Amino acid sequence: MLAGLMMDRPLLTTGLLRHAALNYGDQEITSRFALEDPHRYTWRDAWHRSARLAHALNGLGVKPGDRVGTVAWNDHRHLELYYALPGIGAVCHTINPRLFPDQITYIVNHAEDRFLFIDPMFLPLVEKLWPAFQQVEAVIVMTRPDLMPAASAIPNLLCYETLLAGQADTFDWPEFDENTACGLCYTSGTTGNPKGVLYSHRSSVLHAYGVLTAPGLDVRSASTILVVVPLFHANAWGYPYAAAIAGARMVLPGPKLDGKSVYELMEQEQVTISSGVPTVWLGLLAHLRSTGAKFTSLKSVTVGGSALPRAMLEEFELTHGVACVQGWGMTEMSPVGSVGALSQAEAKLPMEKQHDAKMRAGRPLYGVEMRVIGPDGQDQPRDGTSYGELVVRGPWITRGYYREEKANAGAFTPDGWFRTGDVAVISPDGAMSIVDRAKDVIKSGGEWISSIDLENAAMGHPSVQEAAVVGVPHPRWVERPLLIIVPRAGHAADKDALMRHLEGEVAKWWLPDDIVFVNELPHTATGKILKTELRKRFLNHALPNAGAAAE
Repeated sequence: MLAGLMMDRPLLTTGLLRHAALNYGDQEITSRFALEDPHRYTWRDAWHRSARLAHALNGLGVKPGDRVGTVAWNDHRHLELYYALPGIGAVCHTINPRLFPDQITYIVNHAEDRFLFIDPMFLPLVEKLWPAFQQVEAVIVMTRPDLMPAASAIPNLLCYETLLAGQADTFDWPEFDENTACGLCYTSGTTGNPKGVLYSHRSSVLHAYGVLTAPGLDVRSASTILVVVPLFHANAWGYPYAAAIAGARMVLPGPKLDGKSVYELMEQEQVTISSGVPTVWLGLLAHLRSTGAKFTSLKSVTVGGSALPRAMLEEFELTHGVACVQGWGMTEMSPVGSVGALSQAEAKLPMEKQHDAKMRAGRPLYGVEMRVIGPDGQDQPRDGTSYGELVVRGPWITRGYYREEKANAGAFTPDGWFRTGDVAVISPDGAMSIVDRAKDVIKSGGEWISSIDLENAAMGHPSVQEAAVVGVPHPRWVERPLLIIVPRAGHAADKDALMRHLEGEVAKWWLPDDIVFVNELPHTATGKILKTELRKRFLNHALPNAGAAAE
């Protein structure tokens, strides 16, 4: 083969920050905290402070390949760790503080983290777990000296700003193989221990390019992005890197993600775009309904992590004039895989048909290949109705979990495609729709019922704040759907009204055999409804007429 005559420059995340500092140096990054006043600085400032942090990391003895954990919300210090750690060849291991304590202990030890950088509010948690950490040499509190605790159960507790004080604001960043490990993020671990996904510099840079090409996300230099997605979860969906390429303005919200706080921050900073899981947007929309408040700057939101409820899509677009798009992906995919933005032809359709199209998970980003396979491993037709397991491959998709030979054995097809665990269909136009998680689909009398579609139908009723569907045992049909509802504030729990609503939305045999009302639903550490817990809780739920069916 004839080689091209092009320069061979490594794709390193440090180059993204250098680009932002040189070409969008005055663009602002705003942070909010639990204890400190709001903080503002620029991409140029982030570049210089990351250099100071790199010197501090060298002073601690951090070596290439070392894993360094972070337990922190979204703010400028966490962003600096995103760049400085990989920049010196180390690995930024973002830890989800919402995980169970034993899961945090497991992943800190499994990753063999040498140091932990933590927000002050997580100090009590880390102090409690400190005796169980096997490799951690020191904990650095991400704050100023005057806000450091007077005493701690952790020996050698260090202050972030003290480490940076006096360090040079330039650094001779090394160049190395772009396939060098860059970041480490563990899955939420709803079944078994969390599993680590080890990103490379190359995969992270390519994923950032992919995010920039995604229709509907609108990451541009003119954008002001509220990064609601936590930096500790799946690279914050790539925003810290994509925003640097585009030179976008970023707003990092810290820990306050309730509806009132998110709305006020959007208005104060004149946010134009944002992305998050449905639970965040449910809180935001509830605040707007209760106060009558309106958006003055927000143009679009992306919903991911769980299926987009149609009622949420309609409320954003029809009530508030804010474009809403669904994204799909996984931690194992860096994470963005597809976006449900409209094609030119779809954008000309009546609004109801546009919303039909937007309910799909969308077309894959360039770089992500998708197939739907049947039980025999053969491809299903791309006809929009033939469902099977969704498998994917691409340059920012994992080729194996970190130090998990047993898990890797069943995670891939024989020809190397990653098994997502989602049941899906692909339409002739290339758009993919998630039917359900393989473990959540309800098998009733030999037929499949999509819990996602049934939940979305329930969410269309004005009395419903949140909905979940699980299968419960049935003596005749093996299992039948149970609908679990969190009512909206001020609305009565009316089972008959909900059932009448569903009768016009789904096939008769899909109708739930019962509806129960609860004050809240359990969620995973990443905001998804924890259906494993619901299945346990309602395992012995007595369905109406089930006794007669058994006779």
